[in-house]
Amino acid sequence: MMGALRFGAVAVALGAAVGLSACTTTQGSVPAGSALYISALQGGIVSRTGVKLSKSETQRALEAEYRALEAAPGGQPVTWAGSSVRGQVVAAAPYQVGQQNCRQFTHKVIEGTRELQARGAACRNSDGTWTPLS
Repeated sequence: MMGALRFGAVAVALGAAVGLSACTTTQGSVPAGSALYISALQGGIVSRTGVKLSKSETQRALEAEYRALEAAPGGQPVTWAGSSVRGQVVAAAPYQVGQQNCRQFTHKVIEGTRELQARGAACRNSDGTWTPLS
């Protein structure tokens, strides 16, 4: 009887582990259909660095901005890399403006030995997008 109970407990635990291993989280990632979230950033602050990025590098940079704003702890860098350029986005702690959550953030872009940085702030809209403040 005791062996059957142990087997049953192991089977339940194994089943739960297998079920949980199939779960994924979107925290910190750009949601499916990311075009809305990326376009809402209006080119992001990476565009202020003056570094010429390819389309895929721009996409990676803007996705990093979104992930930093949406889910990264304050001060935690979110990195991205392209073929000849890389960057990191660091968001500060969130703060409130009226009913909106907002964050200041920096975007550092490294191209060879050149390092450029832009600073900005953005506020989260009710639809989950972030709009940069001018």
